[in-house]
Amino acid sequence: MRKIRVGIIFGGRSGEHEVSVISAASVISALDKVTYEAVPIYINKKGQWLLGVQPKSIKGKGAEYVYLPPDPTAKGLVPIKTAKEFPKKVDVIFPVLHGPFGEDGAVQGLLELAGIPYVGAGVAASAVGMDKALMKKFFEATGLPVTKYLVFLRKEVESGIEKVIATAEKELDYPVFVKPANLGSSVGITKAHNRKELKEGFNIACEYDRKVVVEQGIDKAREIEVAVVGNDEPEASICGEVVPSREFYDYEDKYILNKAKLLIPAQISKQQSEKIRSMAVQAFKATDCAGMARADFFIDRKTNQVFIDEVNTIPGFTSISMYPKLWQASGIGYSDLISRLINLALDRYNDKGRNKVSFPSKLLK
Repeated sequence: MRKIRVGIIFGGRSGEHEVSVISAASVISALDKVTYEAVPIYINKKGQWLLGVQPKSIKGKGAEYVYLPPDPTAKGLVPIKTAKEFPKKVDVIFPVLHGPFGEDGAVQGLLELAGIPYVGAGVAASAVGMDKALMKKFFEATGLPVTKYLVFLRKEVESGIEKVIATAEKELDYPVFVKPANLGSSVGITKAHNRKELKEGFNIACEYDRKVVVEQGIDKAREIEVAVVGNDEPEASICGEVVPSREFYDYEDKYILNKAKLLIPAQISKQQSEKIRSMAVQAFKATDCAGMARADFFIDRKTNQVFIDEVNTIPGFTSISMYPKLWQASGIGYSDLISRLINLALDRYNDKGRNKVSFPSKLLK
């Protein structure tokens, strides 16, 4: 029986390049070698696609530069120097890309044009899941509670930062979080306790995106995460809790210091756990996710109120990542999880194939 060829796309042009590389190494290592053949596809920081580069050695020596043509008959990657050659075929793609140019619907759109099944959310859900401002609008429309927030454009900030700060101070109380709208892994995020820090936060966020989200901070909030898997009938894992070693769970705490504690299961009541798991599924459906997602929440220690923070459509798959750990604790091992995600991608592709894409017309004779 022929193995299923799984293209693992990793790297990319975003600020989360390195996280993607580490995640891809974990996915390839966990792939069932009896059933699947891994085809590593590395996107370097220039945006060039290279075939044959392993995540543990991304220098690209001896690799083949390729491109993915938006041609559904090709079903694969074409070497750039010999574009007339038969494509390097893959059966399904597993995008292990974080941030813009990979997690935001861009690559998903290319895969749709190429007619290749892929793991995870589609174009629309990926775009919504990447844009924190747009995502909050979806949550609000569905009745999910979010913390108070404001959205500013980089042009507004650069042309009148004092006015922007005055608006933020009028509407929100310190501390606040200043975030680039389109980025993950806490890259570019600042917690501001005063005007000086808020101004600095705006400047940092504007380096990463044209849109900035300012969120009301919650004093000593508990951070709860839930993993979701499925397509039209998603399931939620048990709840986990992140206990940061710093003031908040930033990039350095996540990937460099490695001092944050992950409590699985989260030490919350059964009633609250069920409520949060239900909200995770609701958020998954609200954004029309598919395959996988991780839903993040805050619990206000004073009021015990739960707020949804975001849905991550391509959660981390590193050895310390919460998504695989939550499923492991819920009874699904890493390798089985990868297989399930691949099967969900194939199921979704086959279901989409049932859609009519044309109808009889006499318009063109």
